[in-house]
Order: sequence, then structure tokens, then C-alpha cells
Amino acid sequence: MESRKKFLSVFDAFLIGGLGCGVIGLCILMGGFVYVWQNPPVPHSTSTQVEFSGSPTVTTPFFDLSTPTIFPTIIPSLFPSPISGDGSSSSGKIVFTCFINQIDQICIMNADGSGRKQLTNFQATAFYASLSPDGGTIYFASRQSGTYEIYSMDINGNGLKRLTNNIGTLYAPELSPDGERIIFTNNGNGLWVMNADGSDPHALTFRDDIDPTWSPDGSMIAFASLRSGQRQLYTANANGKKVNQVTDLNNMGGRSTWSPDGTRLAFYRGPAGDRDIFIINIDGTGLERLTNGGDNLGPTWSPNGEWIAFTSFRDGNNEIYMIRPDGTGLTRLTNSTTSDWQPRWGR
Repeated sequence: MESRKKFLSVFDAFLIGGLGCGVIGLCILMGGFVYVWQNPPVPHSTSTQVEFSGSPTVTTPFFDLSTPTIFPTIIPSLFPSPISGDGSSSSGKIVFTCFINQIDQICIMNADGSGRKQLTNFQATAFYASLSPDGGTIYFASRQSGTYEIYSMDINGNGLKRLTNNIGTLYAPELSPDGERIIFTNNGNGLWVMNADGSDPHALTFRDDIDPTWSPDGSMIAFASLRSGQRQLYTANANGKKVNQVTDLNNMGGRSTWSPDGTRLAFYRGPAGDRDIFIINIDGTGLERLTNGGDNLGPTWSPNGEWIAFTSFRDGNNEIYMIRPDGTGLTRLTNSTTSDWQPRWGR
């Protein structure tokens, strides 16, 4: 019995001592975790911007190894959204054509690609949308009535109004900066204008002119035309007079966009399947190519002048991207299984 008691006292001492060591070790381990939690790893950079200059390069985040870390996981995003809230960010809304259940509809999203919303649910094509200068109204074309007419609605898809009635095949409407007139294409019959309420529609030009867009101050328009025999980009006074040819290039597209300061135009050109985005001064000088491959079209300048959104087929499906006017910062804004195209940026 005495030997048994002696054995148990030794065992108890060993057990208690082992538990004590375990508790001490656990306290040390927990202390280490608390330190790391209170002193997290600090990244030097969080930029994951994809920039195109020749071949694409990707800048990914990396961490300061002098700061304790516990298995940091770095997952770069190849097509990040722009950061909002500073002078270099994008802002406003983008309206665009979205292909839903085999029909083109009008959609809208925030300029960073978030908040996507389908606005129309027509039984026939709705496309060529644009935003009013105050950002409150959308103008677009649709053949919901059987012929392509001009419609308006608010940015929530409410208050739908048909503004035209059987004056031709109409598309590409845009409200003037002063909010008084809408300019649009009357297919095969030139450019037309009407009052904002749809009254007094009449011809502004009488050539095969398409895709008009107002200058920021409303004093001029830009448009594409075959008047020289090959499609080129032109400007004219708001009354359609004093026409000036801006480009002399082959394989020109249609839709263009003014820079917010009114000094440059962005447009697209190239053979089918290999079109690129370009910018040019309105006097025809300073031609620059922004993209290189991907089949890109339909550019639209951001209100702050720091981005150009456009459609691209570079990922095997029409999606909306944006890029800086110097050709850097390529960023994808949409990611759909069907086509998103014809973006138009507004406030």
C-alpha cells in the first residue's frame, strides 16, 4: 500500500507538472497570435491594374516581410474595378445595351461596374442609349412599336415615353447640353433634331450621316459620314453648317465621343474583327491608338475626362471595358455570358 501511494504521488506530480508546462506553452502560443492580430501585415501596394503597352503586364500586391505574417494569400485580380472617391476615380452612370433572352435591352450600372440593372423588358430590340447631361433621363431607340422610334425614360426605367412617330428608321438619340434638343440618326435621311418633348422633328443634314454627338458646350456636333466616298469622322456647327472633315483613314467606324474639354474625339476603326480605339484632336492632328487587338468599338468619354469606356470582344464575348486616354489602366467593367455593348457614360 505504501508503495502504491508513493507511485501515485510521483505520477500526480508528473501529471501536474506536465499540465503546467502545457498551460504555459498554450499561453505563449496565444500571446503570439494576439501580437500578430494587433500587428497585421502592411502591404506596400494594392494596385492590381492591368496596363497595356505592347504586351500586358500585371502589378500585384506584395507585403512587407519585416512585419510578422501568417501565410498571406495574394490573389491578383486581372480586371479590377477602378477605386472610387478620389480625383483619379471614375464616377457617374453608364447606360448600355445588354442582350437578354435573345433580345437587346437597355441596362445601367455604376461607372465602376457595380449596381447593374436591366431597365427595359421589351419584346423587340432596344439599343443606342444615352444619358441626359443631368444624368436623370435615358434616351434610346427601339422597334417595340414595329418601327425604330426614339423613347425616353428615367434612370430607374420609369416614365417611359415614345417621342417620335413614323418619320423613318431612327437611332442614336442624344440630348443637347442645354437640355432643349435631341439629335438622332434618321437612317438614310441624314441627321435630325427635335425638341426634348419630341415636337418639331426636322432634318439637320441631308447626307448619309450617322451617329451624332454634341460637343460639351453644345456649339458643335461630331458624326460619321460617307460624304467623301469613304466613311470618315466630321464636325459641324450645331445648325449643321460649316462641316469639317476630321479623319482621312480607312475602315472607319461610326460612334464617336467628345473629350469633356471639347478638344478631342475618341472613335474606332479597323477591319471587322480587329478594330481599335483611337483619339484625335478635332483639327485632325494628334492621332493616337489606345488599344491593340481585341476588336473594340463604341467609345464614350467619362465626364471627368480620365477614362474612356468601350466595347471589346477580347475575352471571346462583347463586354464593356475602360481605359485611360493615354492607353493605360485597361479595366473590365462587365462579365456576362451574353453581349454587353454600346456604352454611354453620364453623370
